Amino acid sequence: MKITRTTHPKQKPEDESNLGFGRIFTDHMFIMNAVDGVWDEGEIIPYGPLSIDPSSTVLHYGQEVFEGMKAYKTEDGRTLLFRPKDNFERMNISAARLCMPELNVEYALSSLVNLVKLDEEWIPKQAGTSLYIRPNMFGNDAKLGVNSAHNVVFNIILSPSGAYYAGGLAPTRIFVEPEYVRAVRGGMGFTKAGGNYAVSMLAAHEAHLKGYDQVLWLDGVERKYVEEVGAMNMFFLFKDELVTPALQGSILAGITRRSVLQLAKDMGINAVERKLSIDEVVDGVKSGKLLEAFGSGTAAVISPVGELNFHGEKLVVGDGGIGEVSQKLYDTLTGIQYGRLEDKHGWTYEVK
Repeated sequence: MKITRTTHPKQKPEDESNLGFGRIFTDHMFIMNAVDGVWDEGEIIPYGPLSIDPSSTVLHYGQEVFEGMKAYKTEDGRTLLFRPKDNFERMNISAARLCMPELNVEYALSSLVNLVKLDEEWIPKQAGTSLYIRPNMFGNDAKLGVNSAHNVVFNIILSPSGAYYAGGLAPTRIFVEPEYVRAVRGGMGFTKAGGNYAVSMLAAHEAHLKGYDQVLWLDGVERKYVEEVGAMNMFFLFKDELVTPALQGSILAGITRRSVLQLAKDMGINAVERKLSIDEVVDGVKSGKLLEAFGSGTAAVISPVGELNFHGEKLVVGDGGIGEVSQKLYDTLTGIQYGRLEDKHGWTYEVK
């Protein structure tokens, strides 16, 4: 693989307590191009702007997908990735839905490893920090017309980041969206495509104006069943089961979601995937049967929910703080990611 090192390395952050999320980028990036479904070998080049035509497919028709993963620095100095093959396999599912060529997963992983090794000094070491990894793929034909692109770009950029939420594990306040919908079965809600996030922005903006951190989406047909929250899958801990909405084509099959389900089962928790109505959630809060609620995702890992707002009614989940199970799942998952706990499922991948 061709590697062109930067001749103007950037100043690395000195204060790792103020990294924020996705604001700082490393010295290099990986880029690879496909023409009519055939990928070239790709190369690592200095991080910088991409040159695309004003008529590029991605700008006019939104043919784009992406992924999110992290590299972690362990206490003994190793660098670990978490389930990276799963991310690239999911990216292929997204790419196929938007008529773009699939990646060779092993080659994509080796390209990522080479990039991380080159910029390894950018991985922050302070507790709770990581190197966020953003693979991205988009159509890039220089012409107008609603057709799948013949030219496709794949790139990977890296960003040293702190907690996704400034408040860390402080419980979030969630607004249950009664009017807008994010996705429907048969659409592309199951993909990690930019369009899914663009369509959520208005509802998120309005929720923020009301003082809420995220939007909880309901299904797009009956407006009755819980789906997901913004950039996270959702979990609800009742007295007898931990429930996450079933995958039915309109929500993302989260890698963290999958990991939480397995860890919960390891802990002896009855973890299930099923349809869950918002009425059941509301009744659970009022009756005390709903003990905890939290979101799961790569960026935030586990994000406890302290309050829900449904049709103007404020519903405090549990005691409004982080629950025991949410904390245990967070500690276990991050313990595996940072190499502090045994990885019994072979989820971590060491960069060597």
